[in-house]
Amino acid sequence: MVITIKQALSQAQRLRAVSESWRLESEILLADALKSNREALFAWPAQELSRQQADAYQHMMQRRERGEPIAYITGKQAFWDFELKVNPQVLIPRPETELLVETAIKFLEPNSSAALRLVDLGTGSGAIALALARHSKHWRVTAVDISPQALALAAENARLLQVENIEFCEASWCDGLDARAYDLVAANPPYVAVGDRHLQQGDLRFEPPIALAAKDSGLSHLQEIVKSCRQVLKKEAWLLLEHGFDQKLAVANLLRDAGYSNISCAQDLAGLDRLTSAQWPD
Repeated sequence: MVITIKQALSQAQRLRAVSESWRLESEILLADALKSNREALFAWPAQELSRQQADAYQHMMQRRERGEPIAYITGKQAFWDFELKVNPQVLIPRPETELLVETAIKFLEPNSSAALRLVDLGTGSGAIALALARHSKHWRVTAVDISPQALALAAENARLLQVENIEFCEASWCDGLDARAYDLVAANPPYVAVGDRHLQQGDLRFEPPIALAAKDSGLSHLQEIVKSCRQVLKKEAWLLLEHGFDQKLAVANLLRDAGYSNISCAQDLAGLDRLTSAQWPD
């Protein structure tokens, strides 16, 4: 059966049970099936879909009806000022993580022309590392992840974005990094408590558990990073940690007990405590 763009979009209500943005999501999926953009959908509503396009759209709609995240269906996700390839091997980059990039740039901007060394721990798709590397060609960024699949994807994103001032390291957090060598370390580690009911809801059901959950009420990886970064940060260098909305005090205590100074917490656009920064003392 031949259908037009307008008729295809009329199926959007199929997604109402899984998303409040069901209209927008149906447009994104249809545009992806057509290898086009959303604007074209409204410019040419009477255009007929080929059999291949119609089948692709129906398959994507079925996947979304089962709750699979849009980013995994289309294989891409916007972050900062660029687009990343993503797959189920990596966490989908969130808008709130852009706060980490923004804060890092704020701290380092006075030295944007200096040959600084930065680290992104648990890089996943490479979102944070690539955003920082793209900001200044003078900065050398090391993207670390324990997953070879994640690193392969991050390296592919670097190639697609033509970012060359970045290197990739397969390791657990700071293992193998140079001692006292880095001007800033950024990390968005797993911080959801193991067994948290939210892990069985929404997009989280489809994302890699290794990138989401941590022991000790979600603090185990944060604690390990706080401890190990003491060996790799230069004097007066910065550590930036994304964490859960209810972990501000716990993270501050970890940093304070480990000897860090200038500890402060920033809120995301939703007004939730999201990012704690701290400085390794002189």
